[in-house]
Amino acid sequence: MKFPRRSGVVLHPTSLPGPYGIGDLGAPAFDFVDWLVQAGQSYWQVLPLSPTGYGDSPYQGLSAFAGNPMLISPEKLLEVGHLHASDLENLPAFPRAGVDFGWIISWKMELLQRAYTNFKTRGTRVQRAAFEQFMRDNAAWLDDAALFLALKETHDRRAWYDWEPEIRSREPAAMAQAQKTLADEIARQKYLQWMFYEQWLALKAYANARDIDIIGDIPIYVARDCCDVWANPHLFALDADLNPTLVSGVPPDYFSEDGQFWGHPLYRWDVMEREGYGWWIERFRSAFTQCDVVRIDHFRAFYNYWEVPATAKTAREGKWKYGAGGKLFHAVNAALGDDPRPLQPPDVQGSGRGSGVRIIAEDLGDFDAASRAGLDALLQEFSFPGMKILQFAFGGTAEAAFLPHNYTREWVVYTGTHDNDTAVGWWNSANEYEKHFTRKYLNTSAHDIAWDLIRAAWMSVANTAMTTAQDILHLGNEARMNLPGVLGPPNWCWRMRESALTRELAERLLDMTQVYARVKPAKPASVSPETETNETLATQA
Repeated sequence: MKFPRRSGVVLHPTSLPGPYGIGDLGAPAFDFVDWLVQAGQSYWQVLPLSPTGYGDSPYQGLSAFAGNPMLISPEKLLEVGHLHASDLENLPAFPRAGVDFGWIISWKMELLQRAYTNFKTRGTRVQRAAFEQFMRDNAAWLDDAALFLALKETHDRRAWYDWEPEIRSREPAAMAQAQKTLADEIARQKYLQWMFYEQWLALKAYANARDIDIIGDIPIYVARDCCDVWANPHLFALDADLNPTLVSGVPPDYFSEDGQFWGHPLYRWDVMEREGYGWWIERFRSAFTQCDVVRIDHFRAFYNYWEVPATAKTAREGKWKYGAGGKLFHAVNAALGDDPRPLQPPDVQGSGRGSGVRIIAEDLGDFDAASRAGLDALLQEFSFPGMKILQFAFGGTAEAAFLPHNYTREWVVYTGTHDNDTAVGWWNSANEYEKHFTRKYLNTSAHDIAWDLIRAAWMSVANTAMTTAQDILHLGNEARMNLPGVLGPPNWCWRMRESALTRELAERLLDMTQVYARVKPAKPASVSPETETNETLATQA
């Protein structure tokens, strides 16, 4: 079984506490893993780990393969000798409750430049060999990504389609000159990717050794201003001048009479099919290197998607088109095998690990009957669970699809996601009907509404139940991660306070997890934690 009865917590690493202005992959990340273990959890879900562009959204990444240098831990750089202790003295008075991206990006990039310079002058022979190996192993995406990011820095972070024509269209002579002129900056970008992956995969190994699986996130579309569009323009709906001809969006609905005009360049699925879906295969290979389970945002576009002419004034001018469907996932399975990740063997009771590609399909939105049936058939063919959001459950009748008594086991239920308000924020803005129905359905006074929703998720029949760190902490609207359609702060800025996740909260969640049978079975007495950890790391090496 790919998804046995388990539970977990959503928390993006940027939201971790710490002294450096933004959550990173240092000690607080390892502490969070330890807290999940204390709480009897099985999953840590994160948002996309890509480097972010304008607006700081992880869903508008600059590369589908690269990691975000802002997540690199300064303390880990100190441990490997790439920073001096003095580099981490006299820190700026960064806010602890949020991320000031403009401030932190400038400060941290200067710090990372110092680390790179120190590595160049005094990196050990072993470190240099490891860096060379990383560059060889990842050249397929790293060479383009490093050049793209270097060029972006030299162009004051302007979008690639505003660069000079020779570089925009990747003319060979201009590319060769850029690689020569920017050789050191390209090497620095590769160094940052090496450090990100070194730190992230060490954290993932630590979590996996403690039976915590990482759930990652793939946005189905990529931003126009990203390396992947610049490096592979033939895979996207662009004209001869590299301007989009067809872009993403959604049709008019209850929330928007003109629909939503998202603007991502659409894929040329026919070209991708002729190339054996190679770009997608490598994207999944990368995702399953970073994570154990992958959630795909806006999964329905694999079945059908709203195609909008780039010249349209609103998304109302779009039309439905069929996506790649099962052909893509058959190609992925054929290329990656039953299990694309080097994992430890499943435990004897059957943890579900090692049982193949594990994908969670974000299948939310409005559907007509034919589209819903087509998408459900695609999910069933590959055993991909869809999502249920409890905050959507209480505004209708007892037949509402998001109410727990209407679930089957093949779902992932969330109290809320990064795109929703917190449970407390939702409750404070709910109308009187929603509040009345919620009180009756959950048999509660709602004074502890976040934990009421956690209990409803945990006791449901859905195999997987997830909540957010904000809901565990019973925080209000001030802790919301993202309000869709709004650009910039306070989106993506929330951070958890130091020591907010207490032992008492861990024990409370553990008790609920045990009561509703979401705790992993005990390990056989013959397998010690040390033996399992060693076997895991040996398998992953």
